[in-house]
Amino acid sequence: MSDTHQADLPGEDELRLWHAAALEAAQLGGQVLRQWRGRFQVQEKAPKDLITQADLESQQRIVAYLQERFPDHGFLAEEAGLAVRGSSPWQWVIDPLDGTVNYAHAVPQYTVSVALVGPQGPVVGVVWDPSLQECFSAIRGQGAWLNGRAIRTSGITLLREALVACSFPPRVRRDGPEVENFLNVLVQTQSLRRTGSSALNLAYVAAGRFEAYWATSNNAWDIAAGVLLVEEAGGVVRGPDGEPLDLFRPRFLATANQRIYDQLAPLIRLRW
Repeated sequence: MSDTHQADLPGEDELRLWHAAALEAAQLGGQVLRQWRGRFQVQEKAPKDLITQADLESQQRIVAYLQERFPDHGFLAEEAGLAVRGSSPWQWVIDPLDGTVNYAHAVPQYTVSVALVGPQGPVVGVVWDPSLQECFSAIRGQGAWLNGRAIRTSGITLLREALVACSFPPRVRRDGPEVENFLNVLVQTQSLRRTGSSALNLAYVAAGRFEAYWATSNNAWDIAAGVLLVEEAGGVVRGPDGEPLDLFRPRFLATANQRIYDQLAPLIRLRW
């Protein structure tokens, strides 16, 4: 559980109210995705970067619910470049479908990610997996949970015993640094995974399923909820050179503990 910025946090009752709203919003988005599964049409937003009607309707359902509850809050969401400035310092950062390629191909590894972000970063985060009905959530300073039960990051401290995940950008060159990083880490760990969902990777680090996850081309909506999950579950999230994460320039390494971070960071950070 993180004690960062405790003096800047709102009261416990308000945090829990926001947390409950994020849980409801994420599950509303998940209901849309399950309803659309198998009957949507896929468009290309960019090479290997897909958008569906399901994305858009999921986002609309989430935003409508939260706007009705919190009309003074701002919004930042992936689809259609949604960016709404509110009259308060709080902003909902939303990915209505993280793992679109998986979803389009009926691979059951996709999520809905909802976070509330303030001046000091995320204070509430939810990652909802509609396929497995798994709800990962966190409140700044209060902990992280999976379906209501407290979770902690893995106790593994040796990189050779670690299961690690990474993300590639939409466009990857055969001789690019992402491939080199992948191969360098692969031979130093127990194994390496690419799930296709940044939010899911971070949730799995928080839940002790992965020991680490790194990415160099995410957006704030991909990771806002997941970063809070990892930090509140006892993990470490840092930028390429060990600096604090910039949520809006998210190149980072998230690990279960400092010992895994110290072993993994030198293998990839010089190439970021």
